[in-house]
Amino acid sequence: MLRRLHPEQPASFAFTPANQAWAQAQITKYPEERQASAIIPLLWRAQEQEGWLSRPAIEHIASMLGMAYIRALEVATFYFMFQLQPVGSVAHVQICGTLSCMICGAEDLVAVCKEKIAPKAHQLSADGKFSWEEVECLGACANAPMAQIGKDYYEDLTVARLGEMLDEMAAGKVPVPGPQNGRYAAEPISGLTSLKEFVSGVTKYNASAQRAVDLGDTIKRIDGTEVRLTAPWQGKTGAKGASVAKAATPAKASKPAEKPAAPKAAVKKATADAEKGAAVSKAQTTAKAEVAGTIEGVKPKTLTAAENGKADDLKMIKGVGPKLEAMLNKLGFFHFSQVANWSEKEVAWVDQNLEGFKGRVSRDAWVEQAKLLSTGAETEFSKRAKKDGVYE
Repeated sequence: MLRRLHPEQPASFAFTPANQAWAQAQITKYPEERQASAIIPLLWRAQEQEGWLSRPAIEHIASMLGMAYIRALEVATFYFMFQLQPVGSVAHVQICGTLSCMICGAEDLVAVCKEKIAPKAHQLSADGKFSWEEVECLGACANAPMAQIGKDYYEDLTVARLGEMLDEMAAGKVPVPGPQNGRYAAEPISGLTSLKEFVSGVTKYNASAQRAVDLGDTIKRIDGTEVRLTAPWQGKTGAKGASVAKAATPAKASKPAEKPAAPKAAVKKATADAEKGAAVSKAQTTAKAEVAGTIEGVKPKTLTAAENGKADDLKMIKGVGPKLEAMLNKLGFFHFSQVANWSEKEVAWVDQNLEGFKGRVSRDAWVEQAKLLSTGAETEFSKRAKKDGVYE
């Protein structure tokens, strides 16, 4: 299925302060030069904040992680859990339409959505509160037909019950998730014939539904203020010995403890860097930096043309393709020896000025490769590239 960005896009995107701090904490889970691994949780948090993923949100997160925009777009368009168009402000209803649910009446539930929400999937209701779509198997086949609404499952649905639930949600209520026909969980529809003592009296609802009831926010979007949803390592030592979030409240002592200002400063600095689209890379991180400090880059010495009219084939450096080679030449870099002599600050400058490829120099260790290539030696990649004509 072809998935495209919505034709109407907001002018910009920014995480709320709480979500920004959460996102920066997630990035510290991954090794230096591998921060792009945080792409899915950050995209999901942006969707939870806004309801859907806009182009500015995708590009903002790509910049935070030092990724080319197209790489982040590839992730967002590949996974159907990401909504690429506006959804209902109250709830987005996902009706399971796979075999078990279809046999048990999913088509009738779709008809309810068409009548009470909008004629077509992904259209907003007239009041903007709801949207819907049909999805593939949600894995609750024993409780078919069912739907996922917000963060939880509503199972054993009927046409009448789905209509009632939509009315309740529109009125600001949160229907109890789980089976809607009186079943406890996924026991036989006719009732238990064994193990009755292990179910009766445990909790009013099954574990999943009970947890949702306790939280009371099944259809509420995450806004970054939920204590239970913050990074589990908050208050502990993170990358490079820096605290990644506000420290836990200390025990009472006879002498008041000093206020831990460093973590707040680190989060504030990381937020500013992210808003400027700074790449989080090894070249931009120092041993003294907290969370995501960056180095002020210094432009390396450049040439107006290749020496002796013959440029090195920079595509022999792993991570440099034809487009990047042309970009490097335009910046004034034609030879392995130039790249090999870049200092840490010069690497930072180049990393920051590779439009669409920020962070690539340090991520793929260009300097180390260029030092070998400038001596006439070959790397494993250059050998393979020469043989197969394949550049990365």
